Amino acid sequence: QVQLVESGGGLVQAGGSLRLSCAASGDMFGNSTVGWYRQAPGKQRELAAYETSGSTIHYLNAVQGRFTISRDNVKKMVFLEMNSLNPEDTAVYFCYLRRVDGEYWGQGTQVTVSS
Repeated sequence: QVQLVESGGGLVQAGGSLRLSCAASGDMFGNSTVGWYRQAPGKQRELAAYETSGSTIHYLNAVQGRFTISRDNVKKMVFLEMNSLNPEDTAVYFCYLRRVDGEYWGQGTQVTVSS
């Protein structure tokens, strides 16, 4: 079984930065795709960034150039460095992991960007 626990959310002013962290438990972390989804109020969940086991990285167009995803396979951690935040980035951010037996989600961490 996999458990994902996010941390690092909070309130920040526009133009500021936050770093989200996700601690994973379970096996096969290094062979998994990891990422971050986000869900803004009244909107569908969207994939902000992901990184495959082969280090292929993809970003949502809206965050390209501002967000950076990274992973530590030894510590089983996933990170999302978010810079130049704007109010449109306000959302609950969910850590995500996909491996051969399924998909897993964290409980989410709130990010609020004030104008």
